[in-house]
Amino acid sequence: MHETVIANSIITQAKKQGKVKSIIVEVGDLGHLPAHEMKEVLETMTKWAVTVKKKRGTVQCVCGFFGEPKILEKVHGHTHFVCPSCGNTPFVVDGENIVLKEVEVE
Repeated sequence: MHETVIANSIITQAKKQGKVKSIIVEVGDLGHLPAHEMKEVLETMTKWAVTVKKKRGTVQCVCGFFGEPKILEKVHGHTHFVCPSCGNTPFVVDGENIVLKEVEVE
């Protein structure tokens, strides 16, 4: 149900720009929702053209690795990932947010 809260926040932000025709949303690989779910929710809640772009995750591990993690499981509300170098759980540097990137208005 938190996808509705996230979608409402995006919709509110977009409407502040005027009469919305389309939006572009960036969804991080390490975020709470898979990109396709975010797109479906936004399309259900609006009549706008919705484009969702995926952003790759970036992590840093105590072993020294810096880069894209190995994603083991990505489901609604949960992403399980590890360091591809050592298998430990790394710290997220980027790619866990859902961000409204662009709004096209009439």
